[in-house]
Amino acid sequence: MPQAALRSPRITLVPLADEHLDYEVELDSDPEVMRYLGNGTARSHPEVEEAHRRRLTAAALTPGLGYWIGLVDDHFVGWWVLAAPGRPDQGPVEGQAELGYRLLPQHWRQGLAREGARELLRHGFEDLGLTRIFAETMMINTASRATMASIGMEYVRTFHLQWEHPIPGAEQGEVEYAITSDHWRSTA
Repeated sequence: MPQAALRSPRITLVPLADEHLDYEVELDSDPEVMRYLGNGTARSHPEVEEAHRRRLTAAALTPGLGYWIGLVDDHFVGWWVLAAPGRPDQGPVEGQAELGYRLLPQHWRQGLAREGARELLRHGFEDLGLTRIFAETMMINTASRATMASIGMEYVRTFHLQWEHPIPGAEQGEVEYAITSDHWRSTA
């Protein structure tokens, strides 16, 4: 199954393609966006190009999964991802995927992260037949944790990753939230 274009009430989610690189540069070069990611600083153009290639590969690894560019009234607002687990501590790949999202600051606090994430949950459970979707963020990223909770995900665990250059707050750890297909169906 190829990666599908998706729609929510306000957002058109288009599978990531090479022509979207400039959007990714705009997003990842913003220090506010990157505050809780990687080394906590904006990425250079070559770093974003490398990340872009990895993001495109995600869609080739598992049918139906990948990255989506989000557009509202044909204006770029951010991206969403539904990808196979990438670390051994994330559990088995079969039947589950990791959810993520990244939006430009001018689109924060408008419910767009939640709306796009809910559409990816729907897609994962209804279209792809996944049984579990999880998301991770830093413990101190209260906005992302609130988005996860607002879409029905529940706290699973706190864990600590090893960082070469930890950013402020890393000592508090990372958190995992998850939702199962049964829970999704009972609340949808």
